[in-house]
Amino acid sequence: MKERRMHWDVVEVKPEPSYCLFVRFKDGLTGRVRLRPEGLTGVLAPLLDVRFFEQVLIDHGAVAWPGEIDLAPDAMYTQIATQHHERA
Repeated sequence: MKERRMHWDVVEVKPEPSYCLFVRFKDGLTGRVRLRPEGLTGVLAPLLDVRFFEQVLIDHGAVAWPGEIDLAPDAMYTQIATQHHERA
């Protein structure tokens, strides 16, 4: 079965200070996503540990961390695309 790849697939991710991620998508869109510490609860609570946060990786086109923690790439794509549109 052929795996489908979407334009919002993440191809690069880098952790930055203050719970921020630099993200590059398959179609070339780039930007930063800032996670709010008060929103890092439940399954996302381990991300409050900066050393753990810095272990960010890409898993099947999504931003992820060890332990099956991931973020929806389509929502990040929309957020970054909207930021680019507002600046234009």
